[in-house]
Formats: sequence, structure tokens, C-alpha cells
Amino acid sequence: MTEHGLMDFDALHGGGGANLGEDGPRLEAAPWQLGEPQPIIVELAEQGAFQGSVLDCGCWVGDNAVYLASRGVRVTAVDISGSAIEQGRAKAAEQGVEVDFHVGDATVLDDIGDGFDTVLDSAMMHCLSDEDRQKWMAAAHRVASPGARLHVLCFPDFVAGAFPMPGNIDEASLRRDIGQWWHIDQMEVRRYTTNLPPKVLQDLVPDASMELAVDDGRGRSLLPIWHIVATRIDR
Repeated sequence: MTEHGLMDFDALHGGGGANLGEDGPRLEAAPWQLGEPQPIIVELAEQGAFQGSVLDCGCWVGDNAVYLASRGVRVTAVDISGSAIEQGRAKAAEQGVEVDFHVGDATVLDDIGDGFDTVLDSAMMHCLSDEDRQKWMAAAHRVASPGARLHVLCFPDFVAGAFPMPGNIDEASLRRDIGQWWHIDQMEVRRYTTNLPPKVLQDLVPDASMELAVDDGRGRSLLPIWHIVATRIDR
């Protein structure tokens, strides 16, 4: 399965483009694909956020996973797009690091092992329906070790108003679904880097919420995003 509520990810990765939802804008490339790790992930890594064995779910082409592995972190990376995983494996080999890549469904997480000390969701959660988000949190809980930490980066509803999302991503809905399995320790709005210049983003999606995008100084849009930190509820 390469479509998970929001778009056909294999088509997007393969250069064929994909629509955001049925009536949303057409993208020719993934706006979150930077060719380098996401800056907020770098910042968190430098602060020691990724301890022990790390699961990066929704890893796309593996930029974050390969970066973490280069820091000596033990990383398992999962994505629903087979073509993205192939590119991730090639990147890891090119940089001489080990990442355990898997093509898989975040709502199931079969055959990836367990005992993960840190779980990372970098901009995957808002791609899921409410039902799939609940399944993802349950699956992450199942494969995580006691006391594991969860880091989620998810666009808030006031950004998602510009992009059709399959689920409800208001604060109350996120707290409800994550809180069934994880104790939320922190939930704050940060900035997430995309590869789209602010003007291009504004033209692509002429919505008032896109006025929230700012330039990162390198011509890339920074969009508001929830950073949620949570601890596994041990049962």
C-alpha cells in the first residue's frame, strides 16, 4: 500500500507528482524532502533527545535516519513507500552508516522487532486518518520499551486548513489519541522546514494560513508544527 489517506507517496517519490487529497494542490516533489536532515531533528539530536534504540517511522528517503546513524545512534527506519526506502538504503551505504530500513505500515509495524527506546514521527501523523492515528500510537506503544520516549512533529489544524488532511489534528484530538498510550510531557509549536520558497507556497495554496510561513534565510518556508514529547504508559 502506497497511499495512506493523504496521497500516493510512491508516485510522489517517483517523480510523477501527487495531489494532496482529492481536491488539494498538486505537488511535483515532496515539500519535506530537503536533501539533508530536518533542522529541528538536528537540534533535538544535539540536545540528546534520541537515546538508545530509535524507531523513525515515516522516514521517507531516510535523511533523518541516516543523520542519526552518523551520530552513532542505532536506528530502525520505516516508510510505506518502497521507492523511498530504496533511496534511503542507498544513502546509508553511500555515507557508510548502518540503518535498518523496512517498507512497512505504521499502523501495524510487523517484523521490525521491538524494544525501541525512542520513537520519532517527523511529519507523518497528519497524513493519517483519526482511526489510523490511533492504530499508529498503539503499534508504537507495542514495539517500544518501558519508559520509552516519543517525539511527534505534526502540523496543527490552523496550518492544515490550507492542505486537506485525512484526520482531525486539533490539539484536543491529538491529546486524546496520543494520550491513550503515551503520557504527554510537552506540546509546543515549533517551526518545520520545507523546500518551498514562501512565495511559491503562497501561490500554490492561496490560503490565509500560509501567511504563517516564514523564510528560513535560505529561501525555504518554515511552517508552524506541533512538537509533542511523550513517555510510554507502561501497563
